[in-house]
Amino acid sequence: MFSPADLATLPFDDWVNAFVRGWLVPNFRPVFRAAQVPISMVLDWLDALFNWLPMLLTTALFGAAAWKTAGRGMAIFTLLGFAFIDMIGLWPETMTTLAMIITSVLFCAVIGIPAGILAARSDLFWRIVRPILDVMQTIPSFVYLVPIVMLFGVGMAPGIIATIVFALPPIVRLTNLGIRNVRGDLIEAADAFGSTGWQTLWDLQLPLAMRTIMAGLNQTLMLSLSMVVIAALIGAGGLGLIVNTGLGRMDVGQATAGGAAIVILAIVLDRITQGLAEQNGVSRAPLRQTLANFLRLRGSAAPVGAQKAG
Repeated sequence: MFSPADLATLPFDDWVNAFVRGWLVPNFRPVFRAAQVPISMVLDWLDALFNWLPMLLTTALFGAAAWKTAGRGMAIFTLLGFAFIDMIGLWPETMTTLAMIITSVLFCAVIGIPAGILAARSDLFWRIVRPILDVMQTIPSFVYLVPIVMLFGVGMAPGIIATIVFALPPIVRLTNLGIRNVRGDLIEAADAFGSTGWQTLWDLQLPLAMRTIMAGLNQTLMLSLSMVVIAALIGAGGLGLIVNTGLGRMDVGQATAGGAAIVILAIVLDRITQGLAEQNGVSRAPLRQTLANFLRLRGSAAPVGAQKAG
């Protein structure tokens, strides 16, 4: 039966298929393949390193990091948690997942921190980037897998690319927020002492914004962990594959074991990165001390008139 809705039906899915399969993939496949090369190199190197290191050494290193950043209780939890992961036979998968997380966080930092700095220094760039970040944060995580599979295929590297796209917004937003929240009178003091824009950014704005930037890095790490598990659906491997295989086979024990290992790893990484943010020397220093340190560094660049007046 004819319906008026038939006149308003748009073949949107056909348009998307024609654009992606008919034009984008055939013309830009070498670009997509090349984009996977650095990610695959870093991932393969980290995966080989973590699986080569003895379990006791890795556990000791993470325990020491937890003690330094989060206290003795967290160090004990790290030692017991990693020992539990090894005893249930999931140590190789956990190290693979750790390599995937570090790879994604590394590339998110390399892309996100400069983008956040540029957004803080350019209102036009921030107005352009902000709606893009809104879309990236509101799209469900499973939706990322569809274009990634079509453009990059399946495997570890495409899973990392999906993770990077999913986990990138927080570090961009919080880097921008941290730099914009630096007090204006401090910027004026830096200008009065003849500092260049790069000197003001590197020696004043970034140190004062470091705690906020570290909070963004922590959020990016947690999002990376959650997406790495989902990316196992497209062949990413690691603990996510253990969980998904257990669910597919209705093996509750296997799925629970993989989930427990993920929880332990998430808690350890979260507490260590939070401790790094809280123990940042500049963030704990009094503001006047930070300014004094900056002015001492820039003292030689002060205007001649200002030095004579002093």
